[in-house]
Amino acid sequence: MINIDKMNIAEPYNMFRKYYEEAKKKEQKIIEAISISSYDKKNSIVDSRFVNLKYVINDEWIFFSNYNSPKSKQFKSHDQISAVIYWNSINVQIRMKAKIQKTNSEFSNEHFQSRDMTKNLLAILSRQSEPMSSYDDFLKNYEKDLSLKFENVTRPEYWGGFSFSPYYFEFWEGHNSRVNKRKFYELKNQEWKSGFLQP
Repeated sequence: MINIDKMNIAEPYNMFRKYYEEAKKKEQKIIEAISISSYDKKNSIVDSRFVNLKYVINDEWIFFSNYNSPKSKQFKSHDQISAVIYWNSINVQIRMKAKIQKTNSEFSNEHFQSRDMTKNLLAILSRQSEPMSSYDDFLKNYEKDLSLKFENVTRPEYWGGFSFSPYYFEFWEGHNSRVNKRKFYELKNQEWKSGFLQP
């Protein structure tokens, strides 16, 4: 689930909420999955991955990650991202464009403390995306450390939240006829402009 709090009242946010509620009613699996694309400036390539969208607070969309991961380094060198959500239960795709930044430490601390301890232990132990000799060996070490039942673990500095505020939305409704409905919103001079795109 996505935690929604004091969501922005602008039209694209209202449309997002409408589709979100529809997808929930249809029991959409992994409803919080969102694909984030970033630019790897060093290698001049575009990279994408799914993350779990945890919060939408006002106009901020927030997920969490290891700050030493490749995506985090890409965000730091090039703060422009694109994001895509697809809910197959209602055949709706939501595209966004935004600039991304870290959340403040207090927010990351609060979220970290609210999580299950096994997830926090993994956040501490994992050197995200670095090569390893064996998955089985990592699993054994993780299960061994898990048995220690860490208590009062504090958030490591290399793990925390990322926040982005979209300046562009496209809502795509798929239809069997392929006459798909595509409505876009673009923020210009602090005002949302909208229109439709050809299928």
